Amino acid sequence: MSPSGQDTGMPELEPEVFDSAIVPVAITAGAEHLLVYYNAAFRRLFGPRPLGAPAREAFGEPAAARFVDMLEDVYRDRTARQVTSPRTTDGSAPGSPGVQHFVYSCSPVVSRHGPGVLAVAIDTSAQVAAALRAEELSEQRHQALQRYEALMSAVSQIVWLMQPNGEITELVGGFEDFTGVPWRPVIDQEWLASVHPHDRNRLVHTWREAAADTPSMFVCTFRMRTASGTYRHVQSRAVPIVRGNVAAEWIGTTADVEDQWRNRLRERLLARVATVTAAADVPQAFAAVTAAVVPELADACTVFLLPGHGMGQEAPGGGPSASRVAATARDGLPATPPLGGEPRPLGPVAREVVETRRPRLLTFPPGEPPAGALAEMSAQWLREARATSVALVPIVIDAAVAAFAAAVGCADSPPPGPADLQLLGEVLHEVSDPLRQAMELQRTRHTALTLQRSLLTPTPRVPGAELAAHYQPANTTAEIGGDWYDSLLLPDGSVTLTIGDIAGHDLDAATAMSQLRSMLRVIAYDPAHPSTPAESLARLDRVVEGLGIAPLVTAVHTHLVPRGSGGWQAAWSNAGHPPPLLLPAAGPPRFLEGSGPDLPLCVLPSMARRTWHQELSAGDTLLLYTDGLIEVPGTDISEGMAALAQEAVRSRSDGVSLTALCARLLASAADRRDDAAVIGFRPIPAKGEPRPDAD
Repeated sequence: MSPSGQDTGMPELEPEVFDSAIVPVAITAGAEHLLVYYNAAFRRLFGPRPLGAPAREAFGEPAAARFVDMLEDVYRDRTARQVTSPRTTDGSAPGSPGVQHFVYSCSPVVSRHGPGVLAVAIDTSAQVAAALRAEELSEQRHQALQRYEALMSAVSQIVWLMQPNGEITELVGGFEDFTGVPWRPVIDQEWLASVHPHDRNRLVHTWREAAADTPSMFVCTFRMRTASGTYRHVQSRAVPIVRGNVAAEWIGTTADVEDQWRNRLRERLLARVATVTAAADVPQAFAAVTAAVVPELADACTVFLLPGHGMGQEAPGGGPSASRVAATARDGLPATPPLGGEPRPLGPVAREVVETRRPRLLTFPPGEPPAGALAEMSAQWLREARATSVALVPIVIDAAVAAFAAAVGCADSPPPGPADLQLLGEVLHEVSDPLRQAMELQRTRHTALTLQRSLLTPTPRVPGAELAAHYQPANTTAEIGGDWYDSLLLPDGSVTLTIGDIAGHDLDAATAMSQLRSMLRVIAYDPAHPSTPAESLARLDRVVEGLGIAPLVTAVHTHLVPRGSGGWQAAWSNAGHPPPLLLPAAGPPRFLEGSGPDLPLCVLPSMARRTWHQELSAGDTLLLYTDGLIEVPGTDISEGMAALAQEAVRSRSDGVSLTALCARLLASAADRRDDAAVIGFRPIPAKGEPRPDAD
């Protein structure tokens, strides 16, 4: 199949336009230069030629070899060429009128036969007999040749000719039918009044650039008001007719390209909203929607989310209400009202859109929205932005209105037409599936976080010691962490501390975390079967593996027993987890690594596990933490461990409480991509004993 003009980026030429031309015209197609057309003037000058034959056969005379070579060059590099010195036929072709004199040009062209070459000739035979007459005739026909070549670059509809002073002549009519106003013979402000206000400056600027210095082709797509009052996209293309290095006139066309423009816009918008599939949460998903439609379809766009659709909030009082979750406005407009916060009551028009599931368009004078039709916060912004229209479009997910979009036109922007509203509806409908996924993820995450927080209970009050724990979800809301901690005061006055991380970032991980926490509590508390930390983790490993509760778990399980003089003995076992951090009351911090951690749980349940021991003095601090505190993308984990120890030392120097210390460690982990947890234990000096001084 031959490429069309649309495929090659050139207008498609209908050869029959040259049937009555006074200049000889021929058209070839394809790399073989098949002769697909020639007009009567061409036949009179060169005689009949076989249509469909390659050029080297159709023009077999020896003198035509240079002509065929030019066809090859023009077809190859798509650059026009001219021969201005006279050429002569030898009159040997069958049916030829004899010896003739001519000049010619070859230009790239796309016809219905595909890409090819347009050959235009001028008969200069009269020059041989009468030099003066031939010179005059050559100039006239040369100008005709230039105009034909210029028309070849334009889309055929309204054809016009313009002088450098702005006077314009309509060669092929249609302006008045299209715009509903009479043709004006000069480009002035009244003519520009038919152009969309947002496109006028760009149209004038593009024209001035084309006309400045060395004139070049002018191409501009802009909107013009039609006879019905709506705007449609048109494209004007013009080329200069240069005489003596000066643009003597411009010839061009203006064509309606609304359908092509809208199809390209639809493809562009759908490509933009495809980013919703990568959105981490509901606000981010809707933000991709608003950013996609501004400024092509609206000057500003805000999405309002109804309660119960992923944000975890209900409206105060239970009345119809919504929260602002995303907003985008073009440059030059006031800042949009703040996002988030509690749901606010809907105005009557928004309530109608939600209840009927049908869009509504409001138009009004600049900055004068109808009183009482919209919520006051929205109405105030519309007044400040000098809005002229608001289109409210419902966003339906699973047969229910989950949200609605408010697309706003401001200042001199005309209200959206039916085609604009239809395209806006298509864009919002296209994102319903990814939005459903984002909202479902948000609901799942909210459920899992609720479960997770319910299990991460406060630390118990332990005589002779201070306990504290903190948990912080990841900065991004795309994932639910599997981090967990626990502390348990046993009947004999000893304490267990546990921290761990379960593979997975979903509701299943949170559920598995609750099961592991409960089972380890039972194992640690059972007075009939006292266990070392290693034995407790080994028993847990066998149960978890047998029940298939989790794919992989890392943990540190610690048993702390009080000693005399305010001291405690810590015994711990490490199942593939970052090592505990000991912050002595006096002296440098160190990580309790032993000879390295054992394997994580759920890897090899039969493996023997080890218990390590450490004496804690009054004022010492033992910290268990998850990798969210030490992992920084692009750096080695040892750097994160060193930073954690430094921050712990700074906090110790400030004399903060254990609770404040844990909070500061979490706050120091900037740009956290994973959740993080920390639990700490600090022996308290016995009454009457001085507190150890820190370094």
